[in-house]
Amino acid sequence: MRPITPRSMRPGACLWLAPALLVAGPVLAQDGHSPALDRVEVSLGGYLANVDTRIGASSTAMEQAMTFGLEDELGFPDRETVPRARIDMLGGNHQGVSLDFYSLNRSHDRSLSQAISYRGSTYAASADVHGKLDFDFGSAAWRWWFGQGSDVFGIGLGAAYYQVHASIGGQATVNGVTEAAASSTRDNAWAPMLQLGWRHAFNDQWRMYLDASGVKKNGGRLNGHIYNASLGVAWYPWENLGFGAEYGYSRIMLNQHKSRYNARLDMKLDGPSLFVKLRF
Repeated sequence: MRPITPRSMRPGACLWLAPALLVAGPVLAQDGHSPALDRVEVSLGGYLANVDTRIGASSTAMEQAMTFGLEDELGFPDRETVPRARIDMLGGNHQGVSLDFYSLNRSHDRSLSQAISYRGSTYAASADVHGKLDFDFGSAAWRWWFGQGSDVFGIGLGAAYYQVHASIGGQATVNGVTEAAASSTRDNAWAPMLQLGWRHAFNDQWRMYLDASGVKKNGGRLNGHIYNASLGVAWYPWENLGFGAEYGYSRIMLNQHKSRYNARLDMKLDGPSLFVKLRF
């Protein structure tokens, strides 16, 4: 599994990491919180995700977009390593900040076995095509934690930023004439987010946690919803250094509205994750 390095993280990740540096000082000065929570916890790693992706586009006059699967029709691999970074901070004993970032970058070349249509161009069954899909997600939320002992439950309110870039290029047939063609779209948006969480401390070394979040936006050029859920365990063999393992699921359904066409992304991710964790 490829580790996260400064070069592998996109520039947008700095948006979520910067607030941590600003508030870490006063956060560390607090004590008396639940043993299931740490003042600062940083998780770096990623998950080996099973990916199922469908994209499509239609003119604004059509009621339903023609869609196709990146894994089925374009031959994209159905498993990807997705880098991820999280920072959770506690201010006082029951409130804190949660930051999250992950990025999925995919591209693939293939000779088509069946024709596909995208944004007015039909790529014939004999065409050689290049497909690309990039998806970035980042969120920041303020969390309230309820409970004093080994179990705490949390709710968070915040905002999420997401960006999509999709493109297809190759030989296309339009009105019976075959020629080189390329279609691409890129857009981003902010949306409100709700988070739910549970933490349990077996002892100082072992933790279990459950997280769920939902993003939903109506209106605007890029709208839809994004759901994330994960169940995991954390093990700290050393005071400040440990490891995490979890199983996660994400569902991303977005619609892009342009003056001449509408585009759609429907993507599912699920699989195991591994993290290196730091706590303070």
